[in-house]
Amino acid sequence: MKKWVGMVVILLALAVPGFAAQQIGVVATIAPLAEFVKEVGGERVFLTIMVPPGASPHTYEPTPGQLKALGRAKLYVKVGSGIEFERVWLDKVLAVNRTLSVCDASRGVELIAQTKHHHHHPNQQPQQKSSMVPGEDPHIWTSLANAMTMTENIRDGLIAIDPENEAHYRAGAEAYIQKLRDLKSRITKDLETAQSRKFMVFHAAWGYFAREFSLEQIALEVGGKEPSARDMARLIRTAREHQISIVFAEPQFNAKSAQIIAKAIGGRVVLLDPLAENYLDNMETMAAAVAGSLK
Repeated sequence: MKKWVGMVVILLALAVPGFAAQQIGVVATIAPLAEFVKEVGGERVFLTIMVPPGASPHTYEPTPGQLKALGRAKLYVKVGSGIEFERVWLDKVLAVNRTLSVCDASRGVELIAQTKHHHHHPNQQPQQKSSMVPGEDPHIWTSLANAMTMTENIRDGLIAIDPENEAHYRAGAEAYIQKLRDLKSRITKDLETAQSRKFMVFHAAWGYFAREFSLEQIALEVGGKEPSARDMARLIRTAREHQISIVFAEPQFNAKSAQIIAKAIGGRVVLLDPLAENYLDNMETMAAAVAGSLK
């Protein structure tokens, strides 16, 4: 730990390239949060993302360059919902710069529990088919309503450290929240006519999206564990029963089981990344893909 801190101190003595004197250094944990910050802060902020696109917040470790950026930052925007990177690294990251303000983007967001589906044995009662994985689902940004709340929290965080530019941050937040409202309306309309309400995913990252649009995600992997042979057989039966033809997977995971199920049901695997950089575009893509798979 001493060696780690020593390395950080040396790094902090170095300048961060591209950082303009009048800008405020802001660090965000994941790329969707970074879009919210950019939309609210515009040219006022110099942004660093801790878990870059393509990396997994379950396993990612910060680089020396990211730690260097922390030394110049004024605000750290955390997801705040219990994602693994923040549970493991946030205290260490914040120790690099003890003057850093922290904005909890999850403030006011209602967390939902992660569900785990067991196979149903003949001697079990039907209500025992499913139980809860300990803890809440951390993927709060996959709901557009949550994204609006998170944007408001970021606006307030920026105003707190830079009150002179309050009007700028309020205008940025309002414009972006309007885009989120418009997208939510379009998605609601697109999904209105869907007969089926179930879609299949490899990793259970879309629970808030599902709740927002009265859908149900069926996850292959739960709590970091690949499905067993018995789970696979059950998932294939479920997919056939609900005419599911697409299994959504993420680029951060090896989705071999998704390929096996897709082949068994004569369907296909579609890659969708909940951590993609362009949040609005990505959510529109996800909604269109899900709507297409439900018709």
